[in-house]
Amino acid sequence: MADRDFLLWPFLEPRHRAWADEVEAWAAANAERLSEGDTDTAVRNLTRAMGEAGLLRVAVPEDGRLDVRSLCIARETLARHSGLADFAFAMAGLGTGSVTLFADAALREAVLPAARAGTSLAAFALSEPEAGSDVAALATTATRDGNAHWRIEGSKTWISNGGIAGTYVVFARTGEAPGARGLTAFLVPADTPGLTIAERIEVSAPHPLATLRFDAMRVPDSHRLGAPGEGFKVAMATLDVFRATVGAAALGFARHALDLTVARATNRQLFGGPLFDQQMTQAAIAESAVDVETSALLVYRAAWLKDSGTPRVSREASMAKLHATEAAQRAADRCVQIHGGYGVVRDHPAEKLYREVRALRVYEGASEVQRIIIARAERDRAKGAA
Repeated sequence: MADRDFLLWPFLEPRHRAWADEVEAWAAANAERLSEGDTDTAVRNLTRAMGEAGLLRVAVPEDGRLDVRSLCIARETLARHSGLADFAFAMAGLGTGSVTLFADAALREAVLPAARAGTSLAAFALSEPEAGSDVAALATTATRDGNAHWRIEGSKTWISNGGIAGTYVVFARTGEAPGARGLTAFLVPADTPGLTIAERIEVSAPHPLATLRFDAMRVPDSHRLGAPGEGFKVAMATLDVFRATVGAAALGFARHALDLTVARATNRQLFGGPLFDQQMTQAAIAESAVDVETSALLVYRAAWLKDSGTPRVSREASMAKLHATEAAQRAADRCVQIHGGYGVVRDHPAEKLYREVRALRVYEGASEVQRIIIARAERDRAKGAA
């Protein structure tokens, strides 16, 4: 397959090629089939099936070592087949990533095996109604309740897997310092008294999303992830791993868009010949092909740097996410355009793909935020070179 040529790049190892074959085989047989029907049920079924197949061993590694290249390969492959399958895999990793990286052995053992098996879903609860990209503005509070507990008050919104997750990683203000330096992360089981689902959120490409409310929610100190005041560090370390994987999902969507575009252009007759013969069609295909290849290079470079031990890859991961998500939107738009009226028919593959891609430019840091991160990194690099 032409779209698997990237597996031969020096960023990847033989084990990654074997992993790609494993994920591709599972996705071809199961991803689309298990994505049908009610969204909540589909996500549960997909997660359980991936757990049973052993695919979640990469998202929730037993040895605690998150291999970003393997995560990217999985997300790219799954996204080509089903946006919901990609979502289910991604949330298994993102929802437990902070536990994998920062929890003690007892908490890891209590949470991670069920997540790895796909029998318990996980969620990452950072965003709030007035604090999405601006983490320093978080208003949810956690105050000491004796020596062994914390009491959490506030709300979170846009929480993926909200309402169906078994555990939530919740970030709250504990006040050790102003702004982002005064946050702490906690692992919260879904059945904790005081935790309620305030609202289920319907979006253009159906995914389980919710607003959470915490009313005097009591959490044991043993469920704290990292030290008090280290919540920002926990959040950024987790996102540093998974941000490049958002670019990988976008890459999978873009590859699918390019495949659909080429197939339509080849088979559609217009003005006495294939639509492909029109120079503007060829230009659209060429632009999408260049976007796909550029995204792949940026995504797997960022993943390779992280796996190679680079302490922070915020700049490279932001570049990968920014370019890949924006490029996927362009590729999806070209795909719709080439399909003409069919491209805007509800649930046509091109129309569905267009809706799936759009959210990636917003979550885990909107494109505008990625530009700020990249610009600041370039300023700092210039200062360092001076």
